[in-house]
Amino acid sequence: MNIKNIKEKIILHKYYLIIIVILIIIILILLLTKNTSNFVNPYEIKVESNDNFLFLGDSITDYYPLEEYYDNLPVVNSGIAGNKTTDILSNMKERVYQYNPTKVFLLIGTNDLDSNDKDIVNTTFNNIKKIIKRIRKNRSDATIYVESIYPVNSTIVNNTVNNRNNNKIKKLNQKLSSYCNDNNCTYINLFNDLVDSKGNLKSNYTEDGLHLNSLGYVVVTRCLLPYLNE
Repeated sequence: MNIKNIKEKIILHKYYLIIIVILIIIILILLLTKNTSNFVNPYEIKVESNDNFLFLGDSITDYYPLEEYYDNLPVVNSGIAGNKTTDILSNMKERVYQYNPTKVFLLIGTNDLDSNDKDIVNTTFNNIKKIIKRIRKNRSDATIYVESIYPVNSTIVNNTVNNRNNNKIKKLNQKLSSYCNDNNCTYINLFNDLVDSKGNLKSNYTEDGLHLNSLGYVVVTRCLLPYLNE
């Protein structure tokens, strides 16, 4: 092999090395910029063969990318955008019973509170109680977790908060907390984990003051994971 061929091989090897380095850098960038890159699942969730973890609610549940945050777990997304408590009550078979859930994570009520009805907090609370009672009656083995209604932020430009406000939300959450304490339900207070010093949904957790962004869902997932492991 002459010197010219040796030099050509060296140059070719350097070229391949540069390509490999560039590919490694691209892969690292993609990994670091994934929406869930800041989330590390610290739990080894124990799952039985008959387990189904049902997430029941409105758009906040509907937009929750469960497959990204609960990889390889038997999670079911039964959230539908725009839903109120009455929508779930009118369709319990399709929304709950058919999945035969072992755990139910219920988050519903924010759309009900988008109302000027003075008694809307009590009406919403009573409907949530009905949902819980029907789940208990028809799927008695299911463990029910009631999430607090999340805070909103009406100070964000182009927000979608409308008639919701954090005073109504806190009143409903107080009722839900008391009910769960007295009726063998688990109340999960996510309000406090999502709220800022002024009592609003933290601006870095949302784009429109109502729905969560990826960072907001990371916070929620970290709060919910221990309950999946119970």
